Amino acid sequence: MNDRAALELLLEHGPLSRARIGKLTGLSKPTASQLLARLEAAGLVVVTGTSEGRPGPNAQLYGVNPRAAYAAGLDVNPRRVRAAVADVTGAVAGEFVLPTPRRGGSGAVRQVTDALDGAVEAAGLTRDDVRRVVIGTPGAFDPSTGRLRYASHLPGWHAPRLLEELAATLPMPVEYENDVNLVAVAEQRLGAAAGYGDFVLLWSEEGLGAALVMGGRLHRGFTGGAGEVGFMPVPGAPLVRNVTRTGSGGFQELAGAEALPRLARELGLDLPLGVGPEVAARLLRTAAEAVELGAVEGVAGSSGVAGAAEGSKAYGALLDAYATGLATGLAALVAVLDPELVVLSGDLAVAGGEPLRGRVAAELAELAAARPRLVLGAVREHPVLRGALEAALAATRDEVFDTSAR
Repeated sequence: MNDRAALELLLEHGPLSRARIGKLTGLSKPTASQLLARLEAAGLVVVTGTSEGRPGPNAQLYGVNPRAAYAAGLDVNPRRVRAAVADVTGAVAGEFVLPTPRRGGSGAVRQVTDALDGAVEAAGLTRDDVRRVVIGTPGAFDPSTGRLRYASHLPGWHAPRLLEELAATLPMPVEYENDVNLVAVAEQRLGAAAGYGDFVLLWSEEGLGAALVMGGRLHRGFTGGAGEVGFMPVPGAPLVRNVTRTGSGGFQELAGAEALPRLARELGLDLPLGVGPEVAARLLRTAAEAVELGAVEGVAGSSGVAGAAEGSKAYGALLDAYATGLATGLAALVAVLDPELVVLSGDLAVAGGEPLRGRVAAELAELAAARPRLVLGAVREHPVLRGALEAALAATRDEVFDTSAR
């Protein structure tokens, strides 16, 4: 227990002296010295330098040995596989992105191995150096069948023996997790949900999804489908039947990316060029900027107040309508789960920024009896991949840091 406590402190604080480790753990100097000697002999800590700028002789500083173990994470979507390898401290050692064209592309096993090998090579390692891999995908693998569900748009990932083939191909343990669940892991470990045991994360990109964390643990559901809220029937959208065949449901139609161009046309706003979620993100970004600019010019009293106010009014109406759609689905989740925190994440939430968040919070306060805190996600750069790495590192550290088993 003392060994693990010291290693966790080194991960949290970085290099520490023997005296500082003793103070933080409450151990005597002789016990702290024995602990560090034991960890150094096990290859888990190394001397990183000496302390300077203090009275008396410089003290040696100890840090976690980054080469003690490596873990990998993969983020899979229909367009590409993004892979990364991190050392046991969490520092990324190598990354690789493998495009996955819909036609003429390789199978899922080949995609995983090629992407992993690319990241491993970039890190200057081999496959055998990686202790564990966590793969994030849309949908979820049903634990009773091993088949991917809720992700019909992910070609090549629905073969009945896929997990067996991957296990036979890769030399390390491989775990699979829903991509939005991994974003919640990243936010819980590194971002806006740090310190929260009960929260909901709503992911808003091409599709809508949610991660549910209760008592500090992810809730996955019986078939792994907890959080597939895009299929959820909601007021304000037509009732969709046979949702697994249509691939959509009421909440997706009400507040998914495809709803924004429709709302913009109804308000007479110009649509940006392009198709898909990129258009929705540009619309929200433009709306947020227009609303913020209108507010600033209004406060400043500049000569362009009338024009800015007129433009911000139309874009404000777009944000209002979209926020109402998001809050409608969130109100159902809040009524059932009563979370302490709601995190808005994904490209659309980021594009809408604080103007969108504030509107969703105001709507939710009127639609739900509970009053959870509502924030924007803080992990913005490849959050699925970061969550996969954090999940892989947690299991790797449990294994490597268990000095009692050595």
